[in-house]
Amino acid sequence: MATYSSRTSAANTYTEQAFDLKGLDGISDGQIAEHLQLYAGYVKQVNLLNQELAAMLGRGQASGKSPAFAELTRRLGFEYNGMILHQYYFSNLRSAAEPQPPSTSGLAGALIQSFGSVEQWQADFRAIGEIRGVGWVILFQDPATGRLTNHWITLHQDGVPAGFKPLLVMDVWEHAFMRDYKATERTQYIEAFFRNIDWAMVERRLQDTGVGHPAG
Repeated sequence: MATYSSRTSAANTYTEQAFDLKGLDGISDGQIAEHLQLYAGYVKQVNLLNQELAAMLGRGQASGKSPAFAELTRRLGFEYNGMILHQYYFSNLRSAAEPQPPSTSGLAGALIQSFGSVEQWQADFRAIGEIRGVGWVILFQDPATGRLTNHWITLHQDGVPAGFKPLLVMDVWEHAFMRDYKATERTQYIEAFFRNIDWAMVERRLQDTGVGHPAG
């Protein structure tokens, strides 16, 4: 659970979330442990950036003409999304998972309505995951229409549709799989990812009408 205090009095402070992900199929415990350490680095960087920006504001150094202020501010999107997307990713994994969402679930119905079938959605999601580059594949819902769409996100922040709700998040940076697979074996990692999806979590995200994310 994230805790925070006012930016004007102290920097926002986030704490790492704990995830019990032992025994995944095709994603080793060692891979997960290494990945969680990287996630912890994003949490640390978010806190450091907020502390430094709050200090600059307190010293009267918040200025768009300041290279230091500008660079730290630009980094916020990268570090924040690096933290939050990892929390979505880890929390939509589980051991002993089903290969697809239940056919009677709201998620299956929404996927059929948006893509024609669950299989068509999955083929599209997998294909996006094979795009060259580093980033993420995310199934989003447009809250205004209810439509579901798959998106490629470069790095952590480029390509995120503003206001859309993440339902299923897959990390396809090499750090997500290179302890278990070669750099050229991303497709095998994607297959393993699909064997470990927590469909109940994805369904909860779909049904959730509140505002928030796994950090808070």
